[in-house]
Amino acid sequence: MTDISLEVRNLKKYFNTPKGYLHAVDNVNFSIQTGKTLGVVGESGCGKSTLGRVVLHLLDSTDGQILFHGEDVTHVDKAKLRTLREDMQIIFQDPYSSLNPRMSVSEIIMEPLLLKGGISRAEMYKETKRLMDTVGLAERLENSYPHELDGGRRQRIGIARALALNPKFIVCDEPVSALDVSIQAQVLNLMLDLQEERGLTYLFITHDLSVVKYFSDDIMVMYLGQVVEKAPSDELFASPSHPYTKALLSAIPVPDVHAPRNRILLKGEITSPINPKPGCRFAARCPYASEECHREQQLVEIRKNHYVACQKAEELMDKKEKL
Repeated sequence: MTDISLEVRNLKKYFNTPKGYLHAVDNVNFSIQTGKTLGVVGESGCGKSTLGRVVLHLLDSTDGQILFHGEDVTHVDKAKLRTLREDMQIIFQDPYSSLNPRMSVSEIIMEPLLLKGGISRAEMYKETKRLMDTVGLAERLENSYPHELDGGRRQRIGIARALALNPKFIVCDEPVSALDVSIQAQVLNLMLDLQEERGLTYLFITHDLSVVKYFSDDIMVMYLGQVVEKAPSDELFASPSHPYTKALLSAIPVPDVHAPRNRILLKGEITSPINPKPGCRFAARCPYASEECHREQQLVEIRKNHYVACQKAEELMDKKEKL
């Protein structure tokens, strides 16, 4: 039997607004094998970060189930949540605002150990130095403050803090989007090395499709709170099926300016996520939309482990012309 680290069933997160309920995460289902990475991509506002925060109980879910190593952790008391925090951590997007500006590098990394307790101050300090070495932070920086460091070093502090309690699962919320390209590569390689060494499981949230292909085992595409396509990384890039996925992939920059491009430009109004009507939420921007697209869409397996929520998925899989 496959060891599943995290499984999410029909997860929902709605926010109450003056105009109705905003469906930030709506009926999302997925699972991640232990030691693997699930990449989550989509436009800003599609619910990626909200999904990660709901999984970690930084936001309460509206409905659905969260299973962690087979245990239902959807609703837990404070004592259980404190224990769960040791196994489930997060690396935040902004490596500056997510760090306390009044604490030094060593104090930030040591804070989770202090909160957990059970070991001496000397042991905490020794573990902090070990974590700094693990993520590539020089010992001379232990008394430095976040504003004195560059973005790459600040993000390494965030990674070290996330590793402090030896977690099994980490939500990576766009961990390299605020970094220079050269530093991005260093941080991504560090995270891959840590995954191999520690058997970590990642939920990797990003806008960068080139990064997600390199970093993820499987990729899940979200649009306005719903999953529209999910497949192994190589399969998704080789045979995208949902029209929205095709449009996203067509936007990836290519290094050769003279290379032929088949750029897909989306038109039409974006459906409101507040009290949305049943049916495909991409239909208003999809030239293939028909009456059947206004019925409730379900993820259907069109190839092994390749799921698509589209009535015309199979006929569009190999279609190459512009949308």
